[in-house]
Amino acid sequence: MNKKEIDNIGLAPFACSYSPQIPELLLHLGCSIALSTYQAGKLIFLSPKDENTLVQLPRTFEQLMGIALGKDNKKMALATKYEITVFANSAKLAYHYPKSPGKYDALFMPRLSYHTGPLDIHDLSYGADGELYAVNTLFSCIVRLSDEYNFLPFWMPPFISRLSSEDRCHLNGMTLLNGKPKYASAFNMGDSAQSWREDLLESGVLMDIENNEVLVSGLAMPHSPRIFDGELYLLLSATGELIKVDTVSGKYDVVLKLQGFVRGMSLYKDYLFIGLSKLRKNSSTFAKLPFAVNAGEAGIVVVHLPTASIAGKISYHNSLDEIYDIQILPGILRPNILNTRTPDHQAGISTPDTSFWAKVPNIDNN
Repeated sequence: MNKKEIDNIGLAPFACSYSPQIPELLLHLGCSIALSTYQAGKLIFLSPKDENTLVQLPRTFEQLMGIALGKDNKKMALATKYEITVFANSAKLAYHYPKSPGKYDALFMPRLSYHTGPLDIHDLSYGADGELYAVNTLFSCIVRLSDEYNFLPFWMPPFISRLSSEDRCHLNGMTLLNGKPKYASAFNMGDSAQSWREDLLESGVLMDIENNEVLVSGLAMPHSPRIFDGELYLLLSATGELIKVDTVSGKYDVVLKLQGFVRGMSLYKDYLFIGLSKLRKNSSTFAKLPFAVNAGEAGIVVVHLPTASIAGKISYHNSLDEIYDIQILPGILRPNILNTRTPDHQAGISTPDTSFWAKVPNIDNN
């Protein structure tokens, strides 16, 4: 596969290459890619610079996992090691961003943080009324966020006997229907501390949350359940398979098989973006499993879903080994986001009527 080297512009530690058609495709679709990598602790935006070149922008977020997008890209929420942070998008602040005026068409500014503690939050989604739902992997349940508690339990698998910080079944994935959690994925149906580590290749389940029952069992490390155009899809990480599930019979068809550990996917128009992760050789859980030899690459595979054919690929060569989540940003061709590790975000002022960059005075904390 012919590939063009990415224009890193000072981002050499995240060097990657890509199929020649990828920049043109993103430009044609009018979108950018957001991916999370907990291993490197980054949110990375990938955008088309022109028909031949991609640019990327990484920002540091500790052990970043789930990404949730609000309606019309107005909000973004990120699940990190100890908190979930909500960002608001301002096109005006983006255009007048002091460090690069006129360069960005979106800028996600930190506005609110939920201090959840180390819950090992995986998937994260906005509900119908703007509330945030999260997969609380440590406590084996799906939760709603709260400004009063670390979390509000919403649903727990029927085989889990009580809330306990033991990661009993490795509940990891979630998808919503009509604004409420509908399906969830887990590595097994165990009810003891980290029981899922005992058998990873044939014990996974997909659950119907509304009916409180197991829809499919015997799955190979299921991740990233998603509903696209009324159809339920799921990734089987250990076999590299994208499957489509019949929600009535519980049977499934393999749509596509990839060489690698698949996790994280997002559909935009006819194109499905699937994350590939490189398994760590020093991992006590995964390294000795049979499929580990095929999981030697990290990146994104782009699939034309109607024909189940590969439309292109992005491959990382260093720094990034594990992708957790992928989201597509429709209508955004050059996004930016500010974390709270530097004071830059403090100068961005937004009100319902105006947005501007202010000069923030130095504050003496002594």
